Amino acid sequence: MSLKELTKEAHTQAEKSGFVKILFSGEIDPKLYATFLKNLHPQYEILEVCAMARGVLTGFPDARRSPSINADFEELWNKETYGDPKILPVVKRYIDHIMSIMNDPNKLMAHVYVRHMGDLAGGQMIAKRVPGSGRMYQFSDPEGLKTAIRAKLTDDMADEAKICFQFARDLFDEMMTLVPNE
Repeated sequence: MSLKELTKEAHTQAEKSGFVKILFSGEIDPKLYATFLKNLHPQYEILEVCAMARGVLTGFPDARRSPSINADFEELWNKETYGDPKILPVVKRYIDHIMSIMNDPNKLMAHVYVRHMGDLAGGQMIAKRVPGSGRMYQFSDPEGLKTAIRAKLTDDMADEAKICFQFARDLFDEMMTLVPNE
């Protein structure tokens, strides 16, 4: 069984989130989307810094997403109008988790797989439906990056990939607490 098959249920559960439906709706409020980006940024940043330090991103064309996520946030956020964005509890939990696995390249790779392959796949559909430029979903060589990621995957990464999917679900659930009731 492939890593994709081994993590299919966890992936499907993440996709069923109410917040994912909002992302795909084409009607997400720019402030809410910017808050989402602000919460994604430190998660990608810690993952990418640790992955680079362990050589996990070596040979990955255009892999780093954190600078693009921050640029997308900056494009949408007006500090004078909105103040400071809310940072959700899942962000610290994710940072703590990545720090606990920072010396394990295979576990870091499992997170790169979940996050970056998601941006290369479903992220392409999301990019067409969210406000702003969607830089986080723009890759100079998407096929090259997919190939490079796939070359480093092993089935024994499934348990850690499922943990990453759970963190994604937690972020989506916590983002739903910021959605105004209508």
